[in-house]
Amino acid sequence: MTNPVEKQSYKKIAMHVSYVSIVINVMLSIGKFIAGIVGNSAAMVSDAVHSASDVFSTFIVMIGVKLSSKAPDATHQYGHDKLEYIAAIFLAFILALTGIGIGYEGLKIIISRNPAQLVTPSFLPLIAAVVSIVVKEWMFIYTRGAARQINSGALMADAWHHRSDALSSIGSFVGIGGALLGFPIMDSIASVIIAIMIIHASWKIFQDATNKLVDHACDSETIEAMKAHVLKQKGVLGIDDIRTRMFGSKYYVDIDITADGSLPLYQAHKIADEAHDTIERNFPDVKHCMVHVSPAQKV
Repeated sequence: MTNPVEKQSYKKIAMHVSYVSIVINVMLSIGKFIAGIVGNSAAMVSDAVHSASDVFSTFIVMIGVKLSSKAPDATHQYGHDKLEYIAAIFLAFILALTGIGIGYEGLKIIISRNPAQLVTPSFLPLIAAVVSIVVKEWMFIYTRGAARQINSGALMADAWHHRSDALSSIGSFVGIGGALLGFPIMDSIASVIIAIMIIHASWKIFQDATNKLVDHACDSETIEAMKAHVLKQKGVLGIDDIRTRMFGSKYYVDIDITADGSLPLYQAHKIADEAHDTIERNFPDVKHCMVHVSPAQKV
């Protein structure tokens, strides 16, 4: 099981990354909003709104991490790990609503075909888009690296939020560039494309978090690797069954092994202990392993 030291390290890393995200996103969203307003770009204003939503999502991540890192108590004896994925689902909904709002505004302008609304932007939003692409892609790599290090679903969701923002800035760049070349409607089309990318990212986050809340099993490669390690243990004659389920970012494993039925209880118990230890030693994402020993069928 995850010890208190690991929990504290997990929380420290997640909080540090979250603070960095908040500072950068606040600066970036203000800069993009000003560039969008001054430079007459609806796509850049939409992009700024997306960056601002990142600040809110990071606060959700911080709350999720804080709650999930709490130690087990009398009413939550298996810990609070799954609370992080409830935060990730909430984040997915916020992201989806942001995308729907941006797409709606862009479609209104496209459908209305009102020339007064099709204003050609200046070069300022184009420069802001380039800066945003570079910064947000760096934030994606930085946050994803930390999420993998501590195996955090909420932090990984936030990383993909940064990636969706980088993609939306690419859409802004294309749209603003097209408008500057004499096709002002491209700015609004870019807003709609950005919205689709944001909604897609929210769906992926929702899928991942849901899988980890409904006891989704390990992948087949991991299960086969577990079997191989157990079968190498002295005294294990076979595996009747192996079941896995996710508990937040960790796995629970139940294994039914067979051993010589004539062995004394203490020897059968030792075999079970060795099977248990090899799983938790070789698979650090396993939070708990339960081993049941059955007598091998006589031929």
